[in-house]
Amino acid sequence: MFTGIIESIGSIRALTPKGGDVRVHVDTGKLDLSDVKLGDSIAVNGVCLTAVELPGNGFAADVSRETLDCTAMNDLKGGSPVNLEKALTPTTRLGGHLVSGHVDGVGEVVTRSDNARAVEFRIRAPKELAKYIAHKGSITVDGTSLTVNAVDGAEFLLTIIPHTLSETIMASYQPGRRVNLEVDLLARYLERLLLGDKAAEPTKGGTITESFLAANGYLKS
Repeated sequence: MFTGIIESIGSIRALTPKGGDVRVHVDTGKLDLSDVKLGDSIAVNGVCLTAVELPGNGFAADVSRETLDCTAMNDLKGGSPVNLEKALTPTTRLGGHLVSGHVDGVGEVVTRSDNARAVEFRIRAPKELAKYIAHKGSITVDGTSLTVNAVDGAEFLLTIIPHTLSETIMASYQPGRRVNLEVDLLARYLERLLLGDKAAEPTKGGTITESFLAANGYLKS
């Protein structure tokens, strides 16, 4: 688990094909690796990866085909800057929100505009994730815990303060950029809870529909 508070901007040293998937080598910048051991988790742009090598100035991790297919990791190349966060500990301040490091989908930056000293980004999420994104709710973008300031269909607005711009890779975002998205865990659990006993039954989509809510008394006629 992670908090979504980025600890360092690192960079991709190399992406090496290995047995059908990829081994990624990451330079970790100012990230303190003194308490990291083989097998520990580190989030790279919001993707939870397991350290399999610790050469001293970074780490290496294996990236499966599943992860490559479901995230924007394929867009990375040697020299690409990345957000880094070590897994939280029992004494970690939870300054963001609980983040699993399991990316739900890939979004796209639609617009970028200045707002005083802040920068506003409008991001388009995959349609299937839109129901989990709420006004003033939490969302993780490339591993960064952020507050949603507005929602319009599958698009949502973020206002990024100067500190976040300087401590993450968001300063480099331009329209067309693909980003890893992880929705709030609470929204995921709520969906399953609303299904009740029906959660154990096979379904085509496995998700809540308006007709289901109406049939079970969650919507007023």
